[in-house]
Amino acid sequence: MYDLLVAGRIVMPTGILDDGWIAIDGGAIAAIGTGARPQASEIKNFGASLILPGAVDGQTHAGSQIGFAGMSMTSQAAVRGGVTTIVDMPYDHPIPVTNGAVLADKVAAINTHSVCDVALYGTVTASPNLEHVKELISNGVCAFKISAFEAHPERFPRIGNTETLLLLKALEDTGLPLGLHNEDQDLVTKTIARFKKEGRTRPEDHSPSRPPVAELTATATFLELAAATRAHAHIVHISVKAGFDMVAAYRDRGVAATAEMCVHYLLFDAEPDMPRLGGLLKVNPPIRAGETERLWQVLEDGGAAFVSSDHSAWPRENKERDSIFDVAAGMPGLEVMVPAFFTAAAKRMNPDAAASMTARYLCEKPAAFFGLSRKGKLAPGHDADMVVLEPVAMVYQSNANPEGPGWSAYDGKTFSVTPAATFVRGRQVWNGESVADDAGGHGRFVPRG
Repeated sequence: MYDLLVAGRIVMPTGILDDGWIAIDGGAIAAIGTGARPQASEIKNFGASLILPGAVDGQTHAGSQIGFAGMSMTSQAAVRGGVTTIVDMPYDHPIPVTNGAVLADKVAAINTHSVCDVALYGTVTASPNLEHVKELISNGVCAFKISAFEAHPERFPRIGNTETLLLLKALEDTGLPLGLHNEDQDLVTKTIARFKKEGRTRPEDHSPSRPPVAELTATATFLELAAATRAHAHIVHISVKAGFDMVAAYRDRGVAATAEMCVHYLLFDAEPDMPRLGGLLKVNPPIRAGETERLWQVLEDGGAAFVSSDHSAWPRENKERDSIFDVAAGMPGLEVMVPAFFTAAAKRMNPDAAASMTARYLCEKPAAFFGLSRKGKLAPGHDADMVVLEPVAMVYQSNANPEGPGWSAYDGKTFSVTPAATFVRGRQVWNGESVADDAGGHGRFVPRG
């Protein structure tokens, strides 16, 4: 007899099983089938709802504002939206994850606070210590991230070309990707200074102040450095199709080059949305005008490694300032990533195809990318991480989450599905209305496999 049996329309890598069931033992998937159901101590029947693998969000910022304690509110937002594993960035407040001791403290915080499972990026100081890099690798980080743009001199520094090349060479035989925040420091800072002098400080001035050429220049420099090594170079967010084309061209040259898509670039357009939403929609690189259709084509052509949220839940006061240049960059996206992506995909294809595309780009591909071998698909032996999408429309309201920041650029958007349940390693942590009271600490650190 199994511990738990979950029934519904099962989204498998090979297609959808109608009248399907998943048998779970010890937090792992033991068997999957259709028709006659085996015995289990507990049965949850979700009828015509879709059951997808729990999403793996490859880019979150849990600790950027309040440190490791941010893992609690971030992970609660995750499971509300069907995300069962987050891959958290290393730029925590006040200390980034640059050595084994800091990593150990962050892992302890995950085991204390998190509702969902967590994989971790590591990073380096402006003068990389390769012994610390080895510590991070041996203790399970799944990737490294650096930036071509300095957001903070210690917590989020710019890493120079010489140091970037040193790190790429150090990662050559590890299989770990090195991710880049891809904006050219000189172009951006001088353009912003000129805009301020001219009084161009409105929300619609944000995108032209950080023009695509700044993004593409940083991307090209990084990929050219990677071409001199055998390392895996990854761009963590690209806002224009030309950037994905550039990555593909380097890949055709034999460079291990990849790039990810952020869900907000697929859902928003700077021309109507920045004047409407203002600082709430400020992200870096910026939302662009007229790019969404081209970016969807990138996905349909298989040109992105996966889709992420780049979740960053700033207090609302940090997003409402007179000058767009005084507004914090980043926005929450964990709660909406799965239903928003599915809804947008279902406008382009039939719902079953949209479900398969959602599972591919939000579950299977990021799990494989980060070496999380038990995550990302519904298959025997994998962790029983699942999200149930009920085919009922929902109007998103961020204030329904008492642990959230109380705002979202997605507020008022209608999604065609509702996350009705989320399971992390076989335990239901979200029931469509609330996160389980005692779920904090259920989450675990997931090292790269």
